[in-house]
Amino acid sequence: MSNLAVETVRTFDTRTEANTPVESPLAYSYRRSGAPAPGADSRVVLRERPFMGHLVLRGGAIVLDDAVREVLGVSLPGEPQGLTLDAEGQRSIQWISPDEWLVIVPGGEEFELEKRLRAALGDAHFAISNIGGGQTLIELEGEAAHELLMKSVVYDVHPSHFPVGKGVTTLFAKTSVVLRRPSESRWELIVRRSFADYTYRWLLDAGEEYAIGVER
Repeated sequence: MSNLAVETVRTFDTRTEANTPVESPLAYSYRRSGAPAPGADSRVVLRERPFMGHLVLRGGAIVLDDAVREVLGVSLPGEPQGLTLDAEGQRSIQWISPDEWLVIVPGGEEFELEKRLRAALGDAHFAISNIGGGQTLIELEGEAAHELLMKSVVYDVHPSHFPVGKGVTTLFAKTSVVLRRPSESRWELIVRRSFADYTYRWLLDAGEEYAIGVER
């Protein structure tokens, strides 16, 4: 990418200070389908982590890794389907394909992160896309989260095949999700906004036998 292209590429902050009301992708779902509170018998707890910053990075692994370590302090995953988190567990990088990675950071950080990455990458051949407005992150936690996923995804989620630190793109019922396992007890689903309500209602139905609860 030439210096001219770097200087003229159009970037914009999707989280301006304008007083515009926003709703999470599941706001409608809570009103339509309800949000049962977790109880003593809940073996699965669902949480949405809305308004996170989602950036897709594309380019050569070596060049991107240098820039990401400099700016974010985290390396790209060393293996396909890998997932790495920072020391606080708030920022993550996931392998999507041989030249594509998904970065998720706390909401509000993504625009500054994109600018710093572009500056660090300079003339390298790369692409950065802010896709946070088009998807959301749903957490599943609890002793039955694994069983609930077994009923919902086609991918083998047995712990021997899906260890902590792995993430894949897979089918969830009749849609697709990015499924990740950042810790022993927690799973994450990255869902397209247009399928958020469908995914939520599926999880409520499939999780009923586990007394699924929703933390808001």
